[in-house]
Amino acid sequence: MKQAVVVRSDVKMGKGKLAAQVAHASLTAAEFAMTRREGWFGKWKSEGQAKVVLKVGSEEALTDLYRKAKSAGLPSALIEDKGLTQVEPGTVTCLGIGPAPDDLVDSITGKLKLL
Repeated sequence: MKQAVVVRSDVKMGKGKLAAQVAHASLTAAEFAMTRREGWFGKWKSEGQAKVVLKVGSEEALTDLYRKAKSAGLPSALIEDKGLTQVEPGTVTCLGIGPAPDDLVDSITGKLKLL
């Protein structure tokens, strides 16, 4: 079981902002799993909450991954920033996928590079 967080590398954010956006994606996707994939969430949590942070180069690539994850029935959360600090309001920054079985997450994110 694992969770993947995919970050847009074309959006310039400071390290703290990036960390906050990744945390938003991780938590929001995990909350989705808690309510709709309780068994996946419980197993992931008991196994140590494995996560991987990956990157894509555009909003289009990120939203395409989101559509694929949703279509596959995976817990997923697309994060849009409120624009209070470093980016414009509504900027899509990252995507959380899972927790879910490794092979299902890898079927969506397996070709991406680490952040």
